[in-house]
Amino acid sequence: MDITILEELGLTQSEVKIYLTLLELGSSSAGHILEKSRLQNSVMHRALNTLIEKGLINYILEGRRKIYQATDPENFYNFMDEKKRRFDEILPDLKQKQEFAEVKESAAIYKGIRGIKEVYSILRNAKAKEYITFGGGHPCVDRMGATWWINHHLKRIKNKLPARQVWDITVVDFGEEKFINHPLTNVKYLPAEFAHFQETAIVGEYVAITLFTENPYSILIKDKGVADGYRKHFEIMWKQAKPLKEFKLKKRK
Repeated sequence: MDITILEELGLTQSEVKIYLTLLELGSSSAGHILEKSRLQNSVMHRALNTLIEKGLINYILEGRRKIYQATDPENFYNFMDEKKRRFDEILPDLKQKQEFAEVKESAAIYKGIRGIKEVYSILRNAKAKEYITFGGGHPCVDRMGATWWINHHLKRIKNKLPARQVWDITVVDFGEEKFINHPLTNVKYLPAEFAHFQETAIVGEYVAITLFTENPYSILIKDKGVADGYRKHFEIMWKQAKPLKEFKLKKRK
């Protein structure tokens, strides 16, 4: 069982160990937990107290002795909701600080599949007029999986963000089956020589250059001038690219 998600939710390693120990034991005294978890006594008691504060374990008194037990794992939803509520309280202040920043331009590298997913989440949720991309051959589809790409664009469509995309003809099977009939989606094609293992996306002030290599990563730039420059480059390709019907007709000739 992969328990890293529990640490990502904000639990320490000792808290995770105590919580899992109590799930296995059902209920237990501190002494038994200490023996089972093999933690230091002070570390264990600190973890017990913080888990109680987080509402993830509770206890009853048997005489003067506390008997601890883990709450239902579904209680993590309440824990996450509380973290979200507290974050929502400070979000306006964080946004205000961002608005007052002297330098608006930025660039960052996001590594791995998780990093790429974060970049595309930023793009599809950006308050922009259009989502445009070029490149993106079969390596891009294979690295992320067809299902992820479909869901990504369904979320984009749900956000009412229209798209124009230039792909190479080698991914026509994927494009025609999965995207051609979607609303707010317009795809054109270039010859197979245009095939890429990377995709460039321009959305509002953002430019994302994503390389779907063995160790994939994405470079996300937020700069209006840079985005406008890439947008001009896209428009040249858009004029050269053809809808599928025209592309097939041209190929027959």
